[in-house]
Amino acid sequence: MVNNSINSSRSSVQIVKYPIITDKATRLLENNQYSFVVDRYSDKIEIKEAIENLFDVKVIKINTCRLPRKKKRVGRYIGWKPQYKKAIVTLSEGDVINLFTDS
Repeated sequence: MVNNSINSSRSSVQIVKYPIITDKATRLLENNQYSFVVDRYSDKIEIKEAIENLFDVKVIKINTCRLPRKKKRVGRYIGWKPQYKKAIVTLSEGDVINLFTDS
């Protein structure tokens, strides 16, 4: 039996961390696509339900990728940046997520 509801241990806010605002992400806004940093261990079904619950929109498609970790150097010490997962969410026609507040 498949349970399509969000796991009770993680809420929508824990799955979707924050939006990505870069040059490429702003170009994707023209196609009604939004980029978010999401929890590394969440799947597309959880991400879709979280986006629909948070923003009250209809999600058509989700593309995800786990980006490779990168080296970070501070002085003579070398460490690693944390690894993250990126989700590009395509919304249905007419739905909009307002990332920039009108203040």
